Amino acid sequence: MDLVVARPEGLYCPPGDFYIDPWRPVERAVITHAHADHARTGHAHYLAHTDSEGTLRARLGRDIALQTLPYGEAIDHHGVTVSLHPAGHVLGSAQVRIAHRGEVWVASGDYKLEDDGTCAPFEPVRCHTFITESTFGLPIYRWPSQRTLFDDIDAWWRANADAGRPSVLMGYSFGKAQRILHGVDASIGPIVVHGAVETLNAVYRAAGVALPPTWRAGDEGLDAAMLKRALVVAPPSVQGTPWLKRFPGYSDAFASGWMQLRGARRRRGVDRGFVMSDHADWPGLVRAIGGTGAQRVFVTHGSIAILVRWLTEQGLDAQGFRTEYGDEDGDGEDSVGSKAAAPAPDVAPDTAGEAAR
Repeated sequence: MDLVVARPEGLYCPPGDFYIDPWRPVERAVITHAHADHARTGHAHYLAHTDSEGTLRARLGRDIALQTLPYGEAIDHHGVTVSLHPAGHVLGSAQVRIAHRGEVWVASGDYKLEDDGTCAPFEPVRCHTFITESTFGLPIYRWPSQRTLFDDIDAWWRANADAGRPSVLMGYSFGKAQRILHGVDASIGPIVVHGAVETLNAVYRAAGVALPPTWRAGDEGLDAAMLKRALVVAPPSVQGTPWLKRFPGYSDAFASGWMQLRGARRRRGVDRGFVMSDHADWPGLVRAIGGTGAQRVFVTHGSIAILVRWLTEQGLDAQGFRTEYGDEDGDGEDSVGSKAAAPAPDVAPDTAGEAAR
């Protein structure tokens, strides 16, 4: 029996009678992380990592029935051993390890390999079958190092500050924004954040993540002279809204893995694009899959067909799962909950069904 199969509600573990990141309401849901496409409302019972509690309750309601686990601690449910392991994606993100009758499966959720200092870094988990994302599952996607990325962001911010221009940097409010705050040189000027970002900042600070002091637009003591040197961190949904009028003469930029693509910055209509993603790039996907030792791999959301073909060429048993996960890395993020629609799946419904059986 497969330990995880595809059902209309989501990825289901038959012997354990629970789902992993289901997109329709179910009785028991194991949640890999609190991004809106993986953590949805309506489940009767939630299981997630301890550091996800603040974000899940902020997004889904204070009174959800939530059970939390630290990394590496196992529980038994209907004879299935379940444990959570670091995914390196955002605060509290976890891979789900499932063991039953000598068989081990791992569902990765979303993950990245480079440690960014804002969440527990990714750890490979040995298994027989690995379920991997493939948001950026094309060889073109190769991220700059943390140091290179933030040297570029700091240089852009410093040049704007010296010219008396506010620097507006747009990125997803949960995970991306906190990574920006943690990585920039806060000595350049004041940092102003959108309210959606500050809500999540509070969760990160409560979890012990070091973030620099931040201002809200309109805070007393934040004068026009300070704004001219400010870095403004906000979700993409502010683009073209009256909120930006608070920062006259600003230069704007967008932080996303999609900035790797030629023309993406032009389509966003911003001055600068920074290649920054909380998902694994192509070398990261290859390294992560190899690190599990899995001989069987299921690929979800993103460039499924490309990665499946490459893995098959390496001698692995690779197939695709159709999911309803989206992409928080780019274009549709709003203040707290919604995300861009998922890229069109590369696996047809009948193929996905075959993969699930």
